[in-house]
Amino acid sequence: MQNKYNVIKGGEEKAMPHWNEPKWIIGRGRMWAAWGGACWIFGIIFAIIGIISAAINTTFISLTPDHWFLLSIAAFVASIPEYIGWAVAVYLNSKEAEK
Repeated sequence: MQNKYNVIKGGEEKAMPHWNEPKWIIGRGRMWAAWGGACWIFGIIFAIIGIISAAINTTFISLTPDHWFLLSIAAFVASIPEYIGWAVAVYLNSKEAEK
């Protein structure tokens, strides 16, 4: 029985065939940019909370300043794949505009 997410072409199984379609990637570019921006903003908010928490020498929502800085780093790292997807979408869109 064939899984609905797998497509068999020429005896070769491809798990995600939509990644081979530039139109799909270009269509998702705006969503990736939005999620990347959201992760980036959360990273800034977590860093600000960590700085304020360290300045007044207290915990906020039972997290120490170190934890807030780690959350900030994690949010910034989480934004990287989203922005890479956006950059690929912009690149593919510019390549299609050249044609």
